[in-house]
Amino acid sequence: MKNINQLPHENDLPQQEWWVVRWLELLDSYRFKKRLERARNYAREGHVLSIEFSESKVLAKVQGTEKEPYQVSLSLDSFTDEDWDFILKSLSEKAIFSAQLLAGKMPDNIEKVFTDNGLSIFPFTLTDVHSHCTCPDKANPCKHIGAIYYQLAEKFSQDPFIIFQLRGRTKSQILEGLRKLRSQKIDDENNRPQETSKTPHQTQVKDKQEHQKHQTLDVKKFWQYQQSLDPSLVVIVPPADNKNVLDVLGRIPLASEDAKLVNDNLKQIYQAVSQQAMIKALNTTEN
Repeated sequence: MKNINQLPHENDLPQQEWWVVRWLELLDSYRFKKRLERARNYAREGHVLSIEFSESKVLAKVQGTEKEPYQVSLSLDSFTDEDWDFILKSLSEKAIFSAQLLAGKMPDNIEKVFTDNGLSIFPFTLTDVHSHCTCPDKANPCKHIGAIYYQLAEKFSQDPFIIFQLRGRTKSQILEGLRKLRSQKIDDENNRPQETSKTPHQTQVKDKQEHQKHQTLDVKKFWQYQQSLDPSLVVIVPPADNKNVLDVLGRIPLASEDAKLVNDNLKQIYQAVSQQAMIKALNTTEN
């Protein structure tokens, strides 16, 4: 029976995202390549039975040669509350960061937000990762810990927020923090001193202009809204069921192999277009 956590073969994987590559480069720096190969096979063959998160710590069960699975734990040093205050403030200044993260993509220049605050998202070496396994192997990482490294790479690909969780903040905490900061920014802008009061004559002229504007309303522009939206009120997220227009249209009327090839290519295109549309939509609320 195939384990639900079994990794696909490398030949079946799409091009890996840059943040996943960064994590895997950490593993590649380990000099014992044979041990890494065994760890990769463990992950690929479904020996990882479960992975859970307890706050910023990873807790996993890996089936080894014994009857009972081994218990594996893994963690990074969490950033302090003060560190996260600086990080969230920097992230809140650009809505594009929130948009890309919600679209399941790590912004290309997001590392600069951390380095500007004297921090790093990713550990520099494996010694920066705190890991433990209940197996009798004294080496670290053993193949069971190594299998968790590879499984985490797969999970990072699905949800980049997990990287932040290892540093002490969950997805909901980050999004809530960004929402509050952006709402505060809007409140501060709304509370700025207003222009001096207009004279009665100026008010009459303005009312007349507004009336004339409505009298010459262009129906083609009726549904266009030119004002900026409050980002805290705008929620744009991918469909919860991960379905797209191809799922609604059904099977493509081609030979089985051709239909699969075309469908796979269209899904990649559709995903890329959807992410860009979401990024553009959310970024528009900032401008």
